[in-house]
Amino acid sequence: MTTYLLAGGGTAGHVNPLLAVADGLRRREPDADVLVLGTREGLEARLVPERGYELLFVDKVPFPRRPNRDAAAFPSRFRRAIVQVRTLLRERDVDVVVGFGGYAAAPAYVAARREGVPFVVHEANAKPGLANVLGARRAAAVGVAFAGTPLRRAELVGMPLRREIVDLDRAAARDEAAAFFGLDAAQPVLLVFGGSLGARRLNDAFGGAWRDVLSVGWQLVHVTGERSELADPGVAGYAVRRYIDRMDYAFALADVIVSRSGAATVSEVSALGIPAVYVPYAVGNGEQSLNAAAAVRAGAARLIADGEFTADRVRGEIVPLLSDGAALEAMRTAAASAGTRAGTENVIALIDRALGR
Repeated sequence: MTTYLLAGGGTAGHVNPLLAVADGLRRREPDADVLVLGTREGLEARLVPERGYELLFVDKVPFPRRPNRDAAAFPSRFRRAIVQVRTLLRERDVDVVVGFGGYAAAPAYVAARREGVPFVVHEANAKPGLANVLGARRAAAVGVAFAGTPLRRAELVGMPLRREIVDLDRAAARDEAAAFFGLDAAQPVLLVFGGSLGARRLNDAFGGAWRDVLSVGWQLVHVTGERSELADPGVAGYAVRRYIDRMDYAFALADVIVSRSGAATVSEVSALGIPAVYVPYAVGNGEQSLNAAAAVRAGAARLIADGEFTADRVRGEIVPLLSDGAALEAMRTAAASAGTRAGTENVIALIDRALGR
């Protein structure tokens, strides 16, 4: 029996691909021991046990960004975290470690190397995190979700995705999805969303331009986020939702998408072959723009800077796109080859290779 230790967490961007790979391993090897390494503070502390996996803990030790008291304490705290993981590797007889970035991954990589346990790195973002940059130097294999991600010996494997996305038959689900939103399955649909908390920039723009979308014969599904105060005008063809727990229905119905460009969003939209207009979140190090770059280069998506995204820009660029059948068809054709639904299987192939299978 093989024992796998999947390390990562902190945010959904690390936890979700980790869980997708865990589920893939469990489907393939029901008798395997699939363990997860995380911190008590991260999102994994809730999501991993809910999915039925044993969660092992390591201390959260952030890399210091500036010289201060935490930086002075970092070496001893990081050594202690490495010892914690080495002990777990020996006690649980772990055969391979798979890291997805985040606070748990860095000590896992070092501990695995010192214990002689092979390890694999998966990077979900086009701009890699520090833990994976360090881990990639000694990893048995390195997989990335986006082409051009600057990691040593990186192989393009795609993003491990949720089964409801991998298994989604958009055409078969369209009628049911249209009924879910109270829309007409025979008419085209623009889907707008900005994540669970929404995106004020997108909400403001479409709050002022939804009539223009409807005026060209399109319907609009607008997921505003739970904190949004955008009013629902109650107009036929315009479905406003604060939150939905069936994004598979939203994707099944969408003919074009406008959204932020987080790694998971771009990977899911690309895997489903849906044309998109991305509005990268402006906070951070520009990683959302990089996440969207491959789809934009392929012609499957367009990109509009956050600061330029207004109701007038929707009227001047997105509404004309919806009326341009040739442009949309070219984007659909490009989108069909821009992503993959096989990310989980591709990562598992890297794991098998690390194990010498």
